Amino acid sequence: MEEQKIEDIIEKIKNLENELTLELRKKGNEFYYTIENNKIKFEEQIIKKGKEGLIGSLAYLSTFSFGAILTIPFIWGMMIPIVLIDMAVTLYQWVCFPIYKIPRVKRKDYVVIDRFNLFYLDKVERVNCLYCEYFNGVIAYVREIAGRTEQYWCPIKHGKPLHDKHSRYDNFFDYGDYTKYREALEKRRSDFSDLEEEKR
Repeated sequence: MEEQKIEDIIEKIKNLENELTLELRKKGNEFYYTIENNKIKFEEQIIKKGKEGLIGSLAYLSTFSFGAILTIPFIWGMMIPIVLIDMAVTLYQWVCFPIYKIPRVKRKDYVVIDRFNLFYLDKVERVNCLYCEYFNGVIAYVREIAGRTEQYWCPIKHGKPLHDKHSRYDNFFDYGDYTKYREALEKRRSDFSDLEEEKR
């Protein structure tokens, strides 16, 4: 009975996420853009108005403290490990996921590069946006690959509640439920049917 209640709550969360996606699409109308052939297009009048508000790179940088400016080399130094992680994890899933029979993660669904070319940003803001959308996109991409890997090797929930969960976590066995774990491990570790449904 309790398990059914949990499944019902998970289903409600999925429905709310779908509803949120639809509402966010409506926001596009509010800000006068459309998506055509996977590219975002703004109305010309909006581009013109947005460009009028540009303040220039030096003016933008002057809004930060001197201490914040000094941290820039540390920020950009992180680009080296994140690029290496991106390449290593991509290679890992291409080699291992077919063996595990896990659907590969589509990188383009997670590493979305579209903010850096917004017309109302100056050059420094664009570079900053490019950095952040790439870095956070790779983190999300890695997390999804790690979540699918965890489902294959160790699909057990934690005993303590998590602050945040990856997308596969709700499919895991309850902490301490050794009976179900032994009975259904083989089936559970290869159950990615929900991902197949998303493709349709």
